[in-house]
Amino acid sequence: MAEDPDLAKWVSSLADSEPSKRQAAARQLHAAGTALCFSATREWFKDAEFCELVRPFFADASGEPSRGNIPFSAGIAVQPVNFERIRAANGSPRLADVPPDQDAMEFEFRWGEHEEFDILTTRDPGGPGAIARYLEKFGEGIQQIEVNVTSVDRATEILRTRFGLAPVYPRTRAGANGTHVNFFLAPAAEGRRVLIELVEAALKK
Repeated sequence: MAEDPDLAKWVSSLADSEPSKRQAAARQLHAAGTALCFSATREWFKDAEFCELVRPFFADASGEPSRGNIPFSAGIAVQPVNFERIRAANGSPRLADVPPDQDAMEFEFRWGEHEEFDILTTRDPGGPGAIARYLEKFGEGIQQIEVNVTSVDRATEILRTRFGLAPVYPRTRAGANGTHVNFFLAPAAEGRRVLIELVEAALKK
């Protein structure tokens, strides 16, 4: 995804010592993530069965979301040094348990009621992993949009059969914190492509 030049500035401000500046940056990033998400997925949300898999979620007939029920997180890729700065500035959230074969470190945090983020960095700067390659090509910014679903397998099948989209992985795979995930590189406005991660939460024991 080609990035807006303001995104890097907003990402940097997530580590600001002033809470008001962090909040302003979070709102800007969330707005940018919302625009990306629904540019790529608006038609998906017109499908009643797909909507049923995305909870909590409400959309009108045009596929526009209810602002009180936006079911996604913006995945923000940052350099390792900024990963630690942002984490420290926001209360040192717990690091996610990422499968060891995946090139990522991450943590989640929220500003306000609906502005959720997943902050990601690479374990191997300059290496072949997805986060490292994104940072090398685009710099810091919105690397992916994470859409929460109750069944990745069923959501993937709907996108494959009804929308003609091929998933990045032939089968659902393990994600952070015991989740199940798959990815789609979805076409969006202005010829852009947006990486969408479908995320199914781990079963509670």
